[in-house]
Amino acid sequence: MSQLDVDGFPVAWKDPEDADTVSMFDVIYGKVREKIILQRLIMISRLPHDLADRTDLGAHYENLNFQLNKQYIWDHITGLLLIYPSYLLHIIESSRDILTSVLRDVKVMQQQPHRTLLEVKILFLDHNPQRRLFQQWSYKVLGADQVIRDPAVKVLEDEEVSIETLVCSVLSTLQNLSKKLEKSKALPGSVLDETPELIVHQKILERLLGREELLSPQQYLDMYKSTLNISMEFGQLNPRNLFSAV
Repeated sequence: MSQLDVDGFPVAWKDPEDADTVSMFDVIYGKVREKIILQRLIMISRLPHDLADRTDLGAHYENLNFQLNKQYIWDHITGLLLIYPSYLLHIIESSRDILTSVLRDVKVMQQQPHRTLLEVKILFLDHNPQRRLFQQWSYKVLGADQVIRDPAVKVLEDEEVSIETLVCSVLSTLQNLSKKLEKSKALPGSVLDETPELIVHQKILERLLGREELLSPQQYLDMYKSTLNISMEFGQLNPRNLFSAV
């Protein structure tokens, strides 16, 4: 059986006398590993009330991921797409090229006559996170009975809360879900069925979509193209800094 490196790729056997010899695979794979930096994008959206089949959204992103995996063969895509009755929460973990491709696809979807995604905002962008929250990409369509109400959400409804509090609430719930997945080794869909308190409440998504501090995909792409306006604060927990142009 061939030896594997830390990422699961085969390590070519070398004669001790050829210890300093570098193969073409070493050169190419080494350059690829240096180029790929993991990023995490969290995106939220409002869905049309008359959306006939929400599974179409899941199928759309499955196909998009398939096409992107063929184009960027080294860039592994992980994440979770939660499709609520009226909202969407999408976490994508991959390279910058993959993430910008997903945002460009959102732009195309919003330009179609029958828009599937209405208002779309970038909730969070983490540059070079220490670890992935998910081991693969999957999606789940949530039923109305799974969107639970709890005291914490009641507080968010009754009191004036900062955008930092709302964002941190989402990030904390996703971290707890990730820890649960790591322990159970189950798929996110089954874990959320058993522990619905790990579902980000749609009321929080509604509140966040109404905040002007969060960028739309188009605003982000415009900023991305303009090297003079790139914010160096990506990955910070303060969205005012995170999404502000310098």
